[in-house]
Amino acid sequence: MSASQIIELGAAILILLASIMSVISAFGIITLPDIYTRSHAATKSSTLAVLLSLSGAFVYFWVHDAFISVRLLLGIIFVFLTAPVSGHLITRAAYRSGVKLSNSSAEDELKEVLFPKEKSK
Repeated sequence: MSASQIIELGAAILILLASIMSVISAFGIITLPDIYTRSHAATKSSTLAVLLSLSGAFVYFWVHDAFISVRLLLGIIFVFLTAPVSGHLITRAAYRSGVKLSNSSAEDELKEVLFPKEKSK
């Protein structure tokens, strides 16, 4: 095997890992009990899956066609920056609008900080 074939195999492995992470993310979104844990599964593992697949495609095109795709690089940067932030903001909006935690949640430490009036009631 030549060096380019080994690197192409590495790119294929990155894309395979991305598909595995996508399945794990989908499983987490389906099975987790509330919006807070589902948001965690959706943002963390899905972001990693997208980054792995875009990185695999970037490496493949770089080695196979000697083409450096600026669009893939921008996609990697964009997803890396926006997906976790949007997941955090959606979760924060859900918490502030009063979406309840699941019954299996042990403690709500943020309630005392954000809603101090309700603590005294």
